Amino acid sequence: MNLTSNLSWIDYLIIGIYFVFVLGIGIFLKKKVKNSNDFLMSGRSIPLWITSMAFISANLGAQEVIGMAASGAKYGMITSHFYWLGAIPAMLFLGVFMMPFYYGSRARSVPEYLFLRFDEKTRGFNALSFAAMTVFSSGVSLYALALLLKTLLGWSFDFSILLSAGIVMIYTLLGGLTSAIYNEVLQFFLIVLGIAPLVFVGLHSVGGWEGLQQQLPATMTHTWKYMSEASANPMNVDALSITLGLGFVLSFGYWCTDFLVVQRAMVAKNMSDAQRTPLIAAIPKIFLPFVVILPGMIAFALAQSGKGFHLPLKVDGRVDYDMTLPSLLIRFYPTGLLGVGLTALMASFMSGMAGNVTAFNSVWTYDLYQAYLKPHASDTHYLKVGKLATITGILISILTAYLAKSFNNIMDFLQLVFGFVNAPLFATFLLGMFWKRTTGHGAFWGLVSGTLGAAMTHGITRAEGKGGWLIHTPIHQFTSAMAQAFWIAIVAWSVCFIVTIMISFFTHPKPDQELRGLVYSLTDQPKSTEVAWYLRPAPLALGICLLVIVFNYLFF
Repeated sequence: MNLTSNLSWIDYLIIGIYFVFVLGIGIFLKKKVKNSNDFLMSGRSIPLWITSMAFISANLGAQEVIGMAASGAKYGMITSHFYWLGAIPAMLFLGVFMMPFYYGSRARSVPEYLFLRFDEKTRGFNALSFAAMTVFSSGVSLYALALLLKTLLGWSFDFSILLSAGIVMIYTLLGGLTSAIYNEVLQFFLIVLGIAPLVFVGLHSVGGWEGLQQQLPATMTHTWKYMSEASANPMNVDALSITLGLGFVLSFGYWCTDFLVVQRAMVAKNMSDAQRTPLIAAIPKIFLPFVVILPGMIAFALAQSGKGFHLPLKVDGRVDYDMTLPSLLIRFYPTGLLGVGLTALMASFMSGMAGNVTAFNSVWTYDLYQAYLKPHASDTHYLKVGKLATITGILISILTAYLAKSFNNIMDFLQLVFGFVNAPLFATFLLGMFWKRTTGHGAFWGLVSGTLGAAMTHGITRAEGKGGWLIHTPIHQFTSAMAQAFWIAIVAWSVCFIVTIMISFFTHPKPDQELRGLVYSLTDQPKSTEVAWYLRPAPLALGICLLVIVFNYLFF
């Protein structure tokens, strides 16, 4: 599948204008970067609507735009659980309960909060694992973008890698985190405007929502109806595993502890804005399934209708679900709009990469370099280190992209590692923020034990040929790799939770005066009196929660 013959000069002009815009934002914001805080934390001066859009855009990368369309074609409406169950509740919890500690403690990063709440070794463990994950994840996004450009436009893999990485590096070096955040806002609107018309045109071609329902299996048009047993739905997971594994452990582990997204709320102007950032971001997040999942469902329906559309195939003859969205763009978009759609895909990849790189440079500078290598240097020195970390992060991302080209299973491996790290981390945060008796020793060994528990669970179980590397005959065979991932996360969280409590009972906690502003029971809760009551965090979260319940009911 090659788009070169379908694109005109107008389409290439649109792509070029996008590149000029993202670089222009970096050039414009360069004058605002005067110190390391401006470069790495935006001086905590970003308006609420910008932080909210950046919060959602930081997650709106390649995995979501391409991956959710693929899942829509493969699983149908059940994929919306990744939003209405696996994102919104955790975002609300972050805004109402956790942001007061992140922002109020004046911590510059999630690992630094762990240092303030627990100790140095807990901070170091999280900082190292997070730094490694961000650059590897950034590299995978870069690899996927280069592969997409090679497939659709015929550009060489090397040229695509260097062009994309170079643009991200330039605008991030020029404007720092502020540049990345403002570009994420641009990319959010570009992604929505570039893909939303596809939904309307696609739905019209299949006869609207009713026509789509008639052409799809019933299991693909409902969210909860066929979740009583794993074998009853195309995702092969049951209600218990998806609720505990995705809805609780993985979602809260990501949205509440991953510095990549939390950082966007931490740079808000004040506490009220920091709390409301994930809440306001949750509103468009509720509607994103209709932008990124419906195209996949439409593609599957078209393939079944006999109208001349076929789902793209891999070399070995299997369906290539990841190319579902690009194939729809080719079918429905005319000249000009095709350029907008392709630019939207490019924006999603670059947004994910820039988000990872800016999170990496902050954690490296504050939590690794300043904490362990040179703790008392000048601010000018740390600004230089932050910029050098940006370049280093980009270079490592490029290396990871070529590594991904050599090993087909690296994406699955990375997703597995995310579960290993984020799932136990949420147990640590939950105990640390809401139980003052939690100790640094308990937190550290709980994290280590949870990670090892996840690895062991993966090693003694198998799903779709993955896992079972510890023993010859696995003790359990999961119906799908997704079900296995959910239960690995559940085990990791549970082990960390139990070990942390046990060790905390036998070690000494910090005195209360050192925990003020870090633990719920010892912290005065913020009052958002400067805004109307219905815009305060708790009422706003309640209203969003009710809206999510309505959508779950409508598509039950």
